[in-house]
Amino acid sequence: MLKIENLYIGRRELEYARQQLIDEGRDTGPLEDLFARYLNLSDKQLAECQAELGEFLDRTLSLPPRKDYPYHEPSDLEGIRAARPLAVKGLELDFDEESLRDKIHGAWLGRIAGCLLGKPVEGWDSKRQWGYLRSLERYPLQDYFRAEVPHRVAEKYEIRRERAFIDTIERMPWDDDINYTVAGMLVLKKYGRDFTPEDVADFWLQNLPVLSTWTAERTAYRNFLLGIAPPESAVYRNIFCEWIGAQIRADAYGYLALGHPELAAEYAWRDASVSHIRNGIYGSLWVAAMLAAAPFVKSAREAMLSGLAQVPARCRLTEAIHQVIDWYDQGLGFETAIHRIHARWDEHFGHHWCHTIPNAQLVALGLLWGEGDFEKTICRAVQGCFDTDCNGATAGSVAGLILGASGLPEKWIAPLNNEVETSIPGYQLVTIESLARECFQLYLELESRKPTG
Repeated sequence: MLKIENLYIGRRELEYARQQLIDEGRDTGPLEDLFARYLNLSDKQLAECQAELGEFLDRTLSLPPRKDYPYHEPSDLEGIRAARPLAVKGLELDFDEESLRDKIHGAWLGRIAGCLLGKPVEGWDSKRQWGYLRSLERYPLQDYFRAEVPHRVAEKYEIRRERAFIDTIERMPWDDDINYTVAGMLVLKKYGRDFTPEDVADFWLQNLPVLSTWTAERTAYRNFLLGIAPPESAVYRNIFCEWIGAQIRADAYGYLALGHPELAAEYAWRDASVSHIRNGIYGSLWVAAMLAAAPFVKSAREAMLSGLAQVPARCRLTEAIHQVIDWYDQGLGFETAIHRIHARWDEHFGHHWCHTIPNAQLVALGLLWGEGDFEKTICRAVQGCFDTDCNGATAGSVAGLILGASGLPEKWIAPLNNEVETSIPGYQLVTIESLARECFQLYLELESRKPTG
Protein backbone atom coordinates (compact mmCIF):
# COMPACT_ATOMS: atom_id res chain seq x y z
CA MET A 1 0.00 0.00 0.00
CA LEU A 2 1.17 3.53 -0.86
CA LYS A 3 1.35 5.33 2.49
CA ILE A 4 0.77 8.93 1.47
CA GLU A 5 1.67 11.14 4.42
CA ASN A 6 -1.33 12.78 6.13
CA LEU A 7 -3.77 10.49 4.27
CA TYR A 8 -2.70 7.10 5.64
CA ILE A 9 -4.36 6.15 8.95
CA GLY A 10 -1.77 4.69 11.28
CA ARG A 11 -1.29 4.44 15.01
CA ARG A 12 -0.14 8.05 15.25
CA GLU A 13 -3.16 9.31 13.29
CA LEU A 14 -5.53 7.37 15.54
CA GLU A 15 -3.95 8.99 18.59
CA TYR A 16 -4.43 12.42 17.00
CA ALA A 17 -8.05 11.62 16.12
CA ARG A 18 -8.82 10.53 19.68
CA GLN A 19 -7.25 13.68 21.14
CA GLN A 20 -9.16 15.87 18.68
CA LEU A 21 -12.44 14.33 19.84
CA ILE A 22 -11.53 14.95 23.47
CA ASP A 23 -10.57 18.55 22.65
CA GLU A 24 -13.94 19.07 20.98
CA GLY A 25 -15.70 17.91 24.12
CA ARG A 26 -17.04 14.69 22.65
CA ASP A 27 -17.73 11.68 24.85
CA THR A 28 -15.34 9.06 23.49
CA GLY A 29 -16.55 6.40 25.92
CA PRO A 30 -18.68 4.47 23.39
CA LEU A 31 -15.66 4.01 21.10
CA GLU A 32 -12.79 3.64 23.57
CA ASP A 33 -12.69 -0.14 23.19
CA LEU A 34 -12.36 0.21 19.42
CA PHE A 35 -9.66 2.84 19.78
CA ALA A 36 -7.74 0.48 22.06
CA ARG A 37 -8.18 -2.39 19.62
CA TYR A 38 -6.94 -0.44 16.62
CA LEU A 39 -4.04 1.12 18.53
CA ASN A 40 -2.83 -2.38 19.39
CA LEU A 41 -2.75 -3.60 15.79
CA SER A 42 0.56 -4.27 14.08
CA ASP A 43 1.73 -2.04 11.22
CA LYS A 44 0.82 -4.81 8.77
CA GLN A 45 -2.68 -5.12 10.20
CA LEU A 46 -3.19 -1.36 10.09
CA ALA A 47 -2.19 -1.31 6.42
CA GLU A 48 -4.65 -4.08 5.65
CA CYS A 49 -7.67 -2.41 7.26
CA GLN A 50 -7.47 1.16 5.94
CA ALA A 51 -11.05 1.04 4.63
CA GLU A 52 -12.30 -0.14 8.02
CA LEU A 53 -10.33 2.61 9.78
CA GLY A 54 -11.85 5.21 7.47
CA GLU A 55 -15.33 4.00 8.37
CA PHE A 56 -14.34 4.12 12.04
CA LEU A 57 -13.35 7.79 11.69
CA ASP A 58 -16.76 8.41 10.12
CA ARG A 59 -18.41 6.90 13.19
CA THR A 60 -16.55 9.25 15.53
CA LEU A 61 -18.43 12.23 14.06
CA SER A 62 -21.64 11.00 15.69
CA LEU A 63 -20.20 10.89 19.20
CA PRO A 64 -22.30 13.05 21.57
CA PRO A 65 -20.90 16.14 23.30
CA ARG A 66 -20.06 16.00 26.99
CA LYS A 67 -22.62 17.79 29.12
CA ASP A 68 -19.92 19.58 31.14
CA TYR A 69 -18.09 21.04 28.12
CA PRO A 70 -17.52 24.74 28.96
CA TYR A 71 -16.92 26.15 25.46
CA HIS A 72 -19.18 27.35 22.66
CA GLU A 73 -17.40 26.77 19.35
CA PRO A 74 -19.45 27.09 16.15
CA SER A 75 -17.79 26.71 12.76
CA ASP A 76 -20.32 28.50 10.54
CA LEU A 77 -19.85 32.21 9.90
CA GLU A 78 -23.24 33.24 11.27
CA GLY A 79 -22.68 31.22 14.44
CA ILE A 80 -19.19 32.65 14.91
CA ARG A 81 -20.44 36.21 14.56
CA ALA A 82 -23.23 35.60 17.04
CA ALA A 83 -20.70 34.23 19.55
CA ARG A 84 -18.26 37.18 19.38
CA PRO A 85 -17.71 39.61 22.26
CA LEU A 86 -20.46 42.23 22.37
CA ALA A 87 -18.25 45.31 22.28
CA VAL A 88 -16.25 45.83 19.08
CA LYS A 89 -14.21 49.03 18.96
CA GLY A 90 -14.19 50.97 15.69
CA LEU A 91 -10.97 52.05 13.99
CA GLU A 92 -9.86 55.51 12.94
CA LEU A 93 -8.49 55.15 9.41
CA ASP A 94 -6.01 57.99 9.18
CA PHE A 95 -3.12 56.77 6.99
CA ASP A 96 -2.37 58.13 3.53
CA GLU A 97 -1.76 55.83 0.58
CA GLU A 98 2.02 56.11 0.70
CA SER A 99 2.12 55.09 4.35
CA LEU A 100 -0.12 52.09 3.69
CA ARG A 101 2.04 51.10 0.72
CA ASP A 102 5.06 51.07 3.03
CA LYS A 103 3.19 49.06 5.67
CA ILE A 104 2.04 46.38 3.21
CA HIS A 105 5.61 46.11 1.93
CA GLY A 106 6.77 45.81 5.55
CA ALA A 107 4.23 43.05 6.17
CA TRP A 108 5.57 40.95 3.28
CA LEU A 109 9.18 41.53 4.31
CA GLY A 110 8.42 40.82 7.96
CA ARG A 111 6.52 37.65 7.17
CA ILE A 112 9.26 36.30 4.94
CA ALA A 113 12.09 37.22 7.33
CA GLY A 114 10.26 35.64 10.28
CA CYS A 115 9.57 32.51 8.25
CA LEU A 116 13.20 32.24 7.18
CA LEU A 117 14.35 32.64 10.78
CA GLY A 118 12.27 29.66 11.90
CA LYS A 119 12.64 27.48 8.80
CA PRO A 120 15.94 25.68 9.54
CA VAL A 121 14.83 24.67 13.05
CA GLU A 122 11.28 23.59 12.19
CA GLY A 123 10.79 20.29 13.94
CA TRP A 124 13.56 20.89 16.51
CA ASP A 125 12.44 20.50 20.09
CA SER A 126 13.45 22.98 22.78
CA LYS A 127 16.35 20.89 24.04
CA ARG A 128 17.89 20.86 20.57
CA GLN A 129 17.26 24.50 19.65
CA TRP A 130 18.24 25.99 22.99
CA GLY A 131 21.23 23.64 23.26
CA TYR A 132 22.45 24.70 19.81
CA LEU A 133 22.17 28.38 20.75
CA ARG A 134 23.87 27.95 24.12
CA SER A 135 26.72 25.91 22.64
CA LEU A 136 27.50 28.90 20.40
CA GLU A 137 26.88 31.48 23.16
CA ARG A 138 24.03 32.91 21.07
CA TYR A 139 21.25 32.38 23.63
CA PRO A 140 18.78 34.03 23.65
CA LEU A 141 18.14 34.01 19.91
CA GLN A 142 19.19 37.28 18.27
CA ASP A 143 20.06 36.42 14.67
CA TYR A 144 19.39 33.98 11.84
CA PHE A 145 20.52 30.37 12.38
CA ARG A 146 23.74 29.34 10.65
CA ALA A 147 25.09 26.04 9.35
CA GLU A 148 28.74 27.12 9.49
CA VAL A 149 29.41 26.16 13.10
CA PRO A 150 32.18 24.19 14.82
CA HIS A 151 32.21 20.53 13.80
CA ARG A 152 31.31 19.33 17.29
CA VAL A 153 28.16 21.52 17.25
CA ALA A 154 27.21 20.48 13.72
CA GLU A 155 27.55 16.82 14.64
CA LYS A 156 25.76 17.03 17.99
CA TYR A 157 22.78 18.98 16.63
CA GLU A 158 22.64 17.23 13.24
CA ILE A 159 23.04 20.37 11.15
CA ARG A 160 21.91 19.73 7.58
CA ARG A 161 22.80 22.47 5.13
CA GLU A 162 19.66 21.91 3.03
CA ARG A 163 17.54 23.24 5.91
CA ALA A 164 17.73 26.88 4.72
CA PHE A 165 20.26 28.22 7.18
CA ILE A 166 21.02 31.84 6.41
CA ASP A 167 24.55 31.08 5.18
CA THR A 168 23.35 28.42 2.71
CA ILE A 169 20.72 30.38 0.75
CA GLU A 170 20.67 33.33 -1.65
CA ARG A 171 16.98 34.18 -1.32
CA MET A 172 13.89 33.06 0.55
CA PRO A 173 13.40 29.43 -0.53
CA TRP A 174 10.04 27.76 -1.10
CA ASP A 175 7.86 27.45 1.99
CA ASP A 176 4.16 26.71 2.35
CA ASP A 177 3.69 29.71 4.69
CA ILE A 178 4.62 32.05 1.84
CA ASN A 179 2.85 29.94 -0.78
CA TYR A 180 -0.44 30.52 1.01
CA THR A 181 0.09 34.26 1.37
CA VAL A 182 0.53 34.52 -2.39
CA ALA A 183 -2.43 32.17 -2.92
CA GLY A 184 -4.73 34.27 -0.74
CA MET A 185 -3.84 37.39 -2.68
CA LEU A 186 -4.47 35.63 -6.00
CA VAL A 187 -7.80 34.19 -4.86
CA LEU A 188 -9.05 37.74 -4.27
CA LYS A 189 -7.49 38.93 -7.50
CA LYS A 190 -9.12 36.18 -9.56
CA TYR A 191 -12.53 35.84 -7.91
CA GLY A 192 -13.03 39.27 -6.32
CA ARG A 193 -14.44 40.35 -2.97
CA ASP A 194 -17.30 37.87 -3.21
CA PHE A 195 -15.12 34.79 -3.60
CA THR A 196 -16.49 31.61 -2.02
CA PRO A 197 -14.98 28.58 -0.28
CA GLU A 198 -15.60 26.70 -3.51
CA ASP A 199 -13.45 29.28 -5.32
CA VAL A 200 -10.63 28.60 -2.83
CA ALA A 201 -10.90 24.88 -3.57
CA ASP A 202 -10.89 25.59 -7.30
CA PHE A 203 -7.79 27.78 -6.98
CA TRP A 204 -5.93 25.11 -5.03
CA LEU A 205 -6.70 22.41 -7.56
CA GLN A 206 -5.51 24.60 -10.41
CA ASN A 207 -2.45 26.15 -8.77
CA LEU A 208 -1.17 24.27 -5.70
CA PRO A 209 0.72 21.01 -6.27
CA VAL A 210 -0.73 18.49 -3.85
CA LEU A 211 2.68 17.70 -2.36
CA SER A 212 3.13 21.36 -1.44
CA THR A 213 0.24 20.92 1.00
CA TRP A 214 0.29 19.19 4.38
CA THR A 215 -2.02 17.80 7.07
CA ALA A 216 -5.47 19.44 6.90
CA GLU A 217 -4.78 21.02 3.52
CA ARG A 218 -3.72 17.73 1.94
CA THR A 219 -6.76 16.02 3.44
CA ALA A 220 -9.06 18.74 2.06
CA TYR A 221 -7.32 18.48 -1.32
CA ARG A 222 -8.04 14.73 -1.34
CA ASN A 223 -11.63 15.47 -0.45
CA PHE A 224 -12.00 17.97 -3.32
CA LEU A 225 -10.83 15.25 -5.71
CA LEU A 226 -13.47 12.94 -4.25
CA GLY A 227 -16.11 15.55 -5.07
CA ILE A 228 -16.59 16.59 -1.43
CA ALA A 229 -17.24 20.34 -1.34
CA PRO A 230 -16.73 22.78 1.53
CA PRO A 231 -17.60 22.75 4.38
CA GLU A 232 -17.81 18.93 4.34
CA SER A 233 -14.27 18.87 2.91
CA ALA A 234 -13.04 20.15 6.29
CA VAL A 235 -14.67 17.32 8.21
CA TYR A 236 -14.51 14.13 6.16
CA ARG A 237 -11.77 11.93 7.65
CA ASN A 238 -9.81 15.03 8.65
CA ILE A 239 -7.94 14.51 11.91
CA PHE A 240 -5.98 17.77 11.47
CA CYS A 241 -9.00 20.09 11.44
CA GLU A 242 -7.76 22.28 14.31
CA TRP A 243 -4.11 22.35 13.30
CA ILE A 244 -2.22 25.48 12.29
CA GLY A 245 -2.77 25.36 8.51
CA ALA A 246 -5.59 27.89 8.22
CA GLN A 247 -3.83 30.28 10.61
CA ILE A 248 -0.82 30.46 8.26
CA ARG A 249 -3.10 31.11 5.27
CA ALA A 250 -4.73 34.23 6.71
CA ASP A 251 -2.25 37.04 6.14
CA ALA A 252 -3.21 38.22 2.67
CA TYR A 253 -6.82 38.58 3.80
CA GLY A 254 -5.67 40.99 6.50
CA TYR A 255 -3.46 42.96 4.10
CA LEU A 256 -6.31 43.30 1.59
CA ALA A 257 -8.87 44.46 4.15
CA LEU A 258 -6.78 46.98 6.08
CA GLY A 259 -8.99 48.95 8.42
CA HIS A 260 -11.84 46.41 8.19
CA PRO A 261 -11.21 43.57 10.68
CA GLU A 262 -14.67 42.06 10.27
CA LEU A 263 -14.25 41.86 6.50
CA ALA A 264 -10.75 40.39 6.90
CA ALA A 265 -12.18 37.75 9.24
CA GLU A 266 -14.92 36.93 6.74
CA TYR A 267 -12.36 36.50 3.97
CA ALA A 268 -10.34 34.25 6.28
CA TRP A 269 -13.42 32.20 7.17
CA ARG A 270 -14.18 31.53 3.51
CA ASP A 271 -10.64 30.21 3.12
CA ALA A 272 -10.31 28.35 6.44
CA SER A 273 -13.68 26.57 6.19
CA VAL A 274 -12.48 24.43 3.29
CA SER A 275 -10.13 22.52 5.59
CA HIS A 276 -10.73 23.43 9.25
CA ILE A 277 -13.36 23.68 11.96
CA ARG A 278 -13.66 25.41 15.33
CA ASN A 279 -10.31 26.72 16.62
CA GLY A 280 -8.64 25.84 13.34
CA ILE A 281 -10.89 28.49 11.82
CA TYR A 282 -10.59 30.90 14.75
CA GLY A 283 -6.81 31.11 14.45
CA SER A 284 -7.22 32.26 10.87
CA LEU A 285 -9.86 34.85 11.80
CA TRP A 286 -7.72 36.13 14.66
CA VAL A 287 -4.66 36.64 12.47
CA ALA A 288 -6.54 38.24 9.55
CA ALA A 289 -8.48 40.65 11.77
CA MET A 290 -5.39 41.45 13.84
CA LEU A 291 -3.51 42.37 10.67
CA ALA A 292 -6.39 44.44 9.33
CA ALA A 293 -6.35 46.46 12.56
CA ALA A 294 -2.58 46.64 13.12
CA PRO A 295 -1.78 49.93 11.31
CA PHE A 296 -4.61 51.75 13.05
CA VAL A 297 -4.03 50.88 16.70
CA LYS A 298 -1.32 51.86 19.17
CA SER A 299 0.32 48.50 19.82
CA ALA A 300 0.49 44.84 18.92
CA ARG A 301 -1.51 44.17 22.10
CA GLU A 302 -4.40 46.28 20.79
CA ALA A 303 -4.16 44.57 17.42
CA MET A 304 -4.39 41.17 19.13
CA LEU A 305 -7.53 42.25 20.97
CA SER A 306 -9.03 43.59 17.74
CA GLY A 307 -8.43 40.17 16.25
CA LEU A 308 -10.08 38.41 19.19
CA ALA A 309 -13.14 40.63 18.72
CA GLN A 310 -13.91 38.55 15.60
CA VAL A 311 -13.61 35.21 17.42
CA PRO A 312 -16.16 33.50 19.72
CA ALA A 313 -15.83 34.75 23.28
CA ARG A 314 -16.15 31.29 24.85
CA CYS A 315 -13.68 29.31 22.79
CA ARG A 316 -10.35 27.70 23.68
CA LEU A 317 -8.36 30.08 21.48
CA THR A 318 -9.77 33.21 23.12
CA GLU A 319 -9.10 31.75 26.55
CA ALA A 320 -5.51 30.84 25.59
CA ILE A 321 -4.62 34.25 24.11
CA HIS A 322 -6.11 36.09 27.09
CA GLN A 323 -4.02 33.85 29.33
CA VAL A 324 -0.82 35.03 27.60
CA ILE A 325 -1.97 38.67 27.80
CA ASP A 326 -2.63 38.22 31.52
CA TRP A 327 0.88 36.82 32.04
CA TYR A 328 2.34 39.86 30.31
CA ASP A 329 0.19 42.29 32.28
CA GLN A 330 1.26 40.58 35.51
CA GLY A 331 4.93 41.21 34.64
CA LEU A 332 5.80 37.57 34.03
CA GLY A 333 9.25 37.08 32.52
CA PHE A 334 9.62 35.88 28.93
CA GLU A 335 11.39 32.64 29.90
CA THR A 336 8.74 31.83 32.49
CA ALA A 337 5.99 32.39 29.94
CA ILE A 338 7.67 30.01 27.46
CA HIS A 339 7.97 27.32 30.13
CA ARG A 340 4.30 27.70 31.05
CA ILE A 341 3.32 27.08 27.42
CA HIS A 342 5.59 24.04 27.29
CA ALA A 343 4.11 22.75 30.55
CA ARG A 344 0.62 22.88 29.04
CA TRP A 345 1.45 21.50 25.58
CA ASP A 346 3.68 18.53 24.76
CA GLU A 347 6.06 19.54 21.96
CA HIS A 348 6.80 15.86 21.29
CA PHE A 349 3.13 15.03 20.59
CA GLY A 350 2.37 15.98 16.98
CA HIS A 351 -1.22 17.01 17.76
CA HIS A 352 0.08 19.64 20.17
CA TRP A 353 3.17 20.59 18.15
CA CYS A 354 1.09 21.59 15.12
CA HIS A 355 -2.18 22.63 16.80
CA THR A 356 -3.47 26.16 16.30
CA ILE A 357 -3.70 27.11 19.97
CA PRO A 358 -0.17 26.55 21.36
CA ASN A 359 1.29 28.17 18.26
CA ALA A 360 -1.09 31.12 18.54
CA GLN A 361 0.06 31.52 22.14
CA LEU A 362 3.67 31.66 20.95
CA VAL A 363 2.78 34.29 18.34
CA ALA A 364 1.13 36.31 21.11
CA LEU A 365 4.20 35.82 23.28
CA GLY A 366 6.47 37.15 20.52
CA LEU A 367 4.26 40.17 19.90
CA LEU A 368 3.89 41.09 23.56
CA TRP A 369 7.40 40.45 24.88
CA GLY A 370 8.79 41.82 21.59
CA GLU A 371 7.49 45.21 22.77
CA GLY A 372 7.45 46.80 19.31
CA ASP A 373 10.98 45.73 18.38
CA PHE A 374 11.05 43.66 15.17
CA GLU A 375 14.07 41.56 16.13
CA LYS A 376 12.78 40.71 19.59
CA THR A 377 9.34 39.90 18.19
CA ILE A 378 10.39 37.29 15.64
CA CYS A 379 13.19 35.88 17.77
CA ARG A 380 10.93 35.35 20.76
CA ALA A 381 8.21 33.75 18.63
CA VAL A 382 10.75 31.33 17.12
CA GLN A 383 12.62 30.65 20.36
CA GLY A 384 9.36 29.31 21.77
CA CYS A 385 9.79 26.29 19.44
CA PHE A 386 6.81 24.25 18.21
CA ASP A 387 6.03 25.29 14.59
CA THR A 388 8.87 27.79 14.34
CA ASP A 389 8.64 28.95 10.72
CA CYS A 390 4.88 29.50 10.99
CA ASN A 391 5.13 31.45 14.24
CA GLY A 392 8.06 33.55 13.06
CA ALA A 393 6.16 34.34 9.87
CA THR A 394 2.95 35.41 11.62
CA ALA A 395 4.69 37.48 14.30
CA GLY A 396 6.92 39.04 11.63
CA SER A 397 3.91 39.85 9.48
CA VAL A 398 2.18 41.77 12.26
CA ALA A 399 5.36 43.56 13.36
CA GLY A 400 6.27 44.39 9.76
CA LEU A 401 2.84 45.81 9.09
CA ILE A 402 3.03 48.02 12.18
CA LEU A 403 6.56 49.26 11.48
CA GLY A 404 6.43 49.41 7.68
CA ALA A 405 9.28 48.50 5.34
CA SER A 406 11.06 51.75 6.19
CA GLY A 407 11.14 50.75 9.86
CA LEU A 408 12.62 47.26 9.47
CA PRO A 409 16.28 46.59 10.38
CA GLU A 410 18.62 45.96 7.44
CA LYS A 411 20.10 43.06 9.39
CA TRP A 412 16.91 41.07 8.85
CA ILE A 413 15.93 42.28 5.39
CA ALA A 414 19.18 42.42 3.40
CA PRO A 415 19.81 38.63 3.47
CA LEU A 416 16.54 38.06 1.61
CA ASN A 417 18.01 39.78 -1.47
CA ASN A 418 14.47 40.89 -2.33
CA GLU A 419 13.63 37.46 -3.81
CA VAL A 420 11.31 34.61 -2.86
CA GLU A 421 10.46 31.25 -4.40
CA THR A 422 7.00 29.67 -4.44
CA SER A 423 5.40 26.70 -6.17
CA ILE A 424 2.53 28.75 -7.63
CA PRO A 425 2.54 29.07 -11.44
CA GLY A 426 3.84 32.46 -12.54
CA TYR A 427 5.32 33.14 -9.10
CA GLN A 428 8.06 30.53 -8.87
CA LEU A 429 10.71 33.25 -8.49
CA VAL A 430 9.57 36.80 -7.80
CA THR A 431 10.80 39.86 -5.99
CA ILE A 432 9.30 40.67 -2.61
CA GLU A 433 8.88 44.23 -3.78
CA SER A 434 6.73 43.11 -6.74
CA LEU A 435 4.51 41.01 -4.45
CA ALA A 436 4.01 43.97 -2.13
CA ARG A 437 3.30 46.28 -5.07
CA GLU A 438 0.74 43.88 -6.55
CA CYS A 439 -0.87 43.44 -3.15
CA PHE A 440 -1.12 47.18 -2.53
CA GLN A 441 -2.63 47.80 -5.96
CA LEU A 442 -5.21 45.08 -5.35
CA TYR A 443 -5.98 46.62 -1.95
CA LEU A 444 -6.73 49.97 -3.63
CA GLU A 445 -8.95 48.28 -6.23
CA LEU A 446 -10.88 46.35 -3.58
CA GLU A 447 -11.29 49.49 -1.47
CA SER A 448 -12.68 51.41 -4.40
CA ARG A 449 -15.38 48.78 -4.88
CA LYS A 450 -16.15 48.48 -1.17
CA PRO A 451 -19.67 49.74 -0.35
CA THR A 452 -19.67 52.84 1.85
CA GLY A 453 -21.43 52.97 5.18
